[in-house]
This record gives sequence, structure tokens and C-alpha cells, in this order.
Amino acid sequence: MPELPEVERARRVLERVAVGRTIVRVDVDDDRIVYDGVAPRTFAARLRGRRVEAARRRGKHLWLELDRRPWPLLHLGMTGHVLSPSVAPLRLASSPSKEEDRWPPRFTKLRLRLDDGGDVAFTNKRRLGRLRLRDDPPREPPISALGFDPLVDPPSAEEFLRLVRRRRGVVKGLLLDQSFAAGVGNWIADEVLYRARLDPRRPADSLSDDEVRRLRRALLEIVRRASAVDADKRRFPATWLFHRRWGRDAEARTHDGHRLEFLTIGGRTTAWVPAVQRGAPADGG
Repeated sequence: MPELPEVERARRVLERVAVGRTIVRVDVDDDRIVYDGVAPRTFAARLRGRRVEAARRRGKHLWLELDRRPWPLLHLGMTGHVLSPSVAPLRLASSPSKEEDRWPPRFTKLRLRLDDGGDVAFTNKRRLGRLRLRDDPPREPPISALGFDPLVDPPSAEEFLRLVRRRRGVVKGLLLDQSFAAGVGNWIADEVLYRARLDPRRPADSLSDDEVRRLRRALLEIVRRASAVDADKRRFPATWLFHRRWGRDAEARTHDGHRLEFLTIGGRTTAWVPAVQRGAPADGG
């Protein structure tokens, strides 16, 4: 599933291709599931002829600021992508082994053509993403219900400590809670807890002040480094758990030889390293 760095890369694609241009043609798919609360033809009519002023993101949500409201709001879902023939596609762990050559791509739900010849498409194979119209996206649902964005508006150390102290439940679940930290998904949460040396089963309210500070530092570092390389996994540090966490491999080991183990927390596979991530788990289990 795309997480914050992948969605930030999608925002940058929109910024590069669409900002400063006028939308001259809008192609939509008649998909009443992906288009949420608006008919596809109405969505197209609201965008056609509008100039794109900015491309914004919060968590896993993207939106375009146009010269007239409402504005289009995109959520990629599990398999969504923002693609342009002028920008090389991002290779994810879940990407097919063979790249597709056709344009527009299969499963295109929205295609924008710009006055300078630019072209951008939103694809959504499993129809779990959403396209919406909002007059003020940051102040309306679903974005208004999100927590801080670790890249856009990271909290100070004092504020982060205050936010953690207000929460219960295990620390892995805390990181995945979008009302706490917008854009953090499964691999980022595992990477953060590994870097912070915290057992993913620890109750969040059991963390010491020093452990909370480690958690914040790791979160900001992971998100910033992954975003700085446009979420290109080949450029992630070799020491990251990311390279070894997939597939529940019983023989998987870290860069320095520690064995990975796998748990299910909140219905999500959790990769962790018991030799590094010490501390009492919830309920002693």
C-alpha cells in the first residue's frame, strides 16, 4: 500500500506536470465507487478549463488547488498511482515484474490533459482509492480528521510527548492510527520501531520520556529519508529493515545478522527484531 513517501512522490509528479498549467481535457471512468459523492461527469466539468495553482498533500491524501473551487481530492487506496508519460514510474515492492507500455494505463479512473501537452493519470486497479471534490480540503473530512503529517508539520518534542501521553493501546497501533500520525503505514511503523529499539507490543502509555523521544526521532528520520529519494526503495539505506521484511521469511536477518520475527498486530503483519527491540510487551505476552 502506498505510504507517505510514495504519496509525496505522487504529489511531486502532479506539481511537475500540472502546476501552472490549465486543464483542457478531463477523461473520467464511469466508476461510482471510486468517485465518492460526485458523478464522474460532474467531476470532469468542475476541473475542465481550470488553472492548477498548487499540488498539496496531507498523509495519504492529495489535492490540487485550482483557480476556482471546488478542488479535486485524491486518495490512492491500496493500489492507486499518479502517472505521467513524462515521469518514470516508481517501482514498489508490490509492482508487477513487467512494466506496462500503454498510455493511458489500464485502470485509469481520471486523466488530465494540460494546455502545454502535459498528461497525467490516476489509476486504481482494486477500486479502493477515492476521488472527491471539496471546497476546502484541509478543513473538511476526511483530511480534517487526520493527525500531524511527519513531513509537512512535524510536532515539537514537547508536543509529540503530549500526544503520546494521551493515547492507549500498543505502540505499533498508535503509529498506524491516522488520527495520530497521518501517512504512516505498515512498513514505516515497523522501520520506526526497529530504529527506536521498541517492542511493537509495548503499551504506548508505558514508554519513558526517553523512549518517546527516540520514537519521534526515528519517525521523522525515516519519513524524511524515504521522501528525499522519492520513495525509491533501491536508494533506501542498506541497514533498513525494509529490504528484509517482506514475505514472512523465517530465515530473514537484519543487515548485521539479527533474526527477524513476525507478529500480527491489529490485523497487520509486523516485522520486528527481538534482539534489538527490547522491553516488556503488553500483558506480558
